[in-house]
Amino acid sequence: MRVWIDADACPRLARDQVVKFALKRQFEVWMVAGQPVARPSYGFVKLIVVPSGPDAADDYLVEHAEPGDLVICSDVPLADRLVKKAVAALDPRGREFDEKNMGERLAVRNLFTDLREQGQVGGGQGAYGDKDKQAFANSLDRILTRLRREG
Repeated sequence: MRVWIDADACPRLARDQVVKFALKRQFEVWMVAGQPVARPSYGFVKLIVVPSGPDAADDYLVEHAEPGDLVICSDVPLADRLVKKAVAALDPRGREFDEKNMGERLAVRNLFTDLREQGQVGGGQGAYGDKDKQAFANSLDRILTRLRREG
């Protein structure tokens, strides 16, 4: 089992949580980014810097992640592609993407994209706080346990 991180958009606190879990549970962490990002200096943490371009990191993740792996990402269309490939996906705020919620998550994402383009709402999520960090850690623990059991 590998845990992949879409490192361009993942908060550092969430990346650090994944590394802590990897130390305890002995799995590889692959960070994929369109530009160099800080990488913890453990041998089990790898950094892949993909050529710059729209969706280059997303395409790399979809191509290389396999069923039984977990991808940490905030990008809903990327999560949809991963779920269709039977790869587990979790956002840094602890919300799992799955077949049951993908339709709704895509619809909400598209709605907010349209509203932002029309100038009716601002962009982005709020600051990443302790509540988000705890929700992420809880979901990460649950999903890793499930993947180990299934693997």
